[in-house]
Amino acid sequence: MAGTIAISVEGGIARLVLSNPERRNAVSSGMWRALSAFAAEAGGRADIRVAMLRGEGDLAFSGGADISDFDTARPDAAGAQSYDDIVETACSAIEGLPFPTLALVRGACVGAGAALAASCDLRIAADDAFFAIPAARLGLGYDPRGFARLARVFGGQSVRAMFYTAERMGAARAEAVGAVDRCLPGAEAEAEAQRMAQRMAENAPLTLRAAKLSIRATEGAPHQVLAEARRAAALANASADYREGRLAFAEKRAPRFTGA
Repeated sequence: MAGTIAISVEGGIARLVLSNPERRNAVSSGMWRALSAFAAEAGGRADIRVAMLRGEGDLAFSGGADISDFDTARPDAAGAQSYDDIVETACSAIEGLPFPTLALVRGACVGAGAALAASCDLRIAADDAFFAIPAARLGLGYDPRGFARLARVFGGQSVRAMFYTAERMGAARAEAVGAVDRCLPGAEAEAEAQRMAQRMAENAPLTLRAAKLSIRATEGAPHQVLAEARRAAALANASADYREGRLAFAEKRAPRFTGA
């Protein structure tokens, strides 16, 4: 199957690169499954404090689901449902990671690629990036779960326009509607994504975990997530990291968090 997910971990940051450059980093079935597998394994790793997703090169974050898959993996309504389940499982797995996630978007971010970027907590975009949902130009039925995810990030009215017209939304407009946290020239976007990832990796991981659960609870996650958020906050308040944070503040130095 075409395409791979290149994964490296250094300094608390897991870097995931969508690599299918001949197809503008379109995500194949195998790549969706690799994202799910990463999430299943990474959630319990103490050496990962933040994940950053990007596409290989600077021409595309992702051109969407790999259409070359469709004749075999999505040939009819039943196949479409199975394929949509694979995509949804991967996007939900990225959303459910216990640490912050950041998407660096350069160039095209289209279809299921936009849904994957929307699965991340934060998005930094180069000023030449754009988002689009071309489902209406392909004649396919878009999974309502993906629509809901995009609406949470881009806003319901913007997503209506994206679906109905299949026109592009530029990065500046995406920043204006709150879907993108920063819109910067290419090299500056790269540097800002790295800076933000590094800053998050230096912060108290138990606090970030509790905050992420609280955010998910406010966004309509299952009711038990709120209970998990309360337990996570209590764990952070009883942690050695909390004591270290107070001591570092008193001593006017940078804290050294261990996640314990």
